[in-house]
Amino acid sequence: MRVKIGKITLAIIKPDAVENGYIGSILFHIVRAGFRIKALKMTKISKKSAKKFYEEHKKSLFFESLVDFMSSGPIVLVLLEKENAVKDFRTLIGDKNPIKAKKGTIRKLYASSLERNAIHGSDSDKKAFKECRFYFSNREIFFD
Repeated sequence: MRVKIGKITLAIIKPDAVENGYIGSILFHIVRAGFRIKALKMTKISKKSAKKFYEEHKKSLFFESLVDFMSSGPIVLVLLEKENAVKDFRTLIGDKNPIKAKKGTIRKLYASSLERNAIHGSDSDKKAFKECRFYFSNREIFFD
C-alpha cells in the first residue's frame, strides 16, 4: 500500500523531553489528537547523523548547538499518520518558542526554551516524507 502525501509526518521527542520523563505524556497528547502511530523507536543519534538530518540549517548560527543537543541523549522517533498530518501536528505542538506557544500545545506544556523545545515536527508534506525516510524503512512507512 502506498502512503499518500499529506497523511504522514515525523515527530521526534527530543533529548530534553526524554530526560524529563515526558515520553508517555507527549504520546498521549498525540494519540488523543487523532494521530495513528505507525512506527516508533527510541535511539541515540550521532553528531554525523544529526548534521545530515539538519543539513538545511548548516549556515545558521544555531546549527552546531542544535547538532550537539540532538546527539546529546536518547530521542524517540515517531512515524504518525492522519489526514492533514503535517498541518494538524504543527498546530498540536505549537510555536517553536514555548513562551509564544498557545496554551495546551505540547511545547507550552513540556518545552523549557526555544532550543530545548521538547519536540520536532515536519514543516511540510514534502519534508515529512523525506524525514520519515531518513529514520524509517520503506517497510515501516508503507506497511498498513
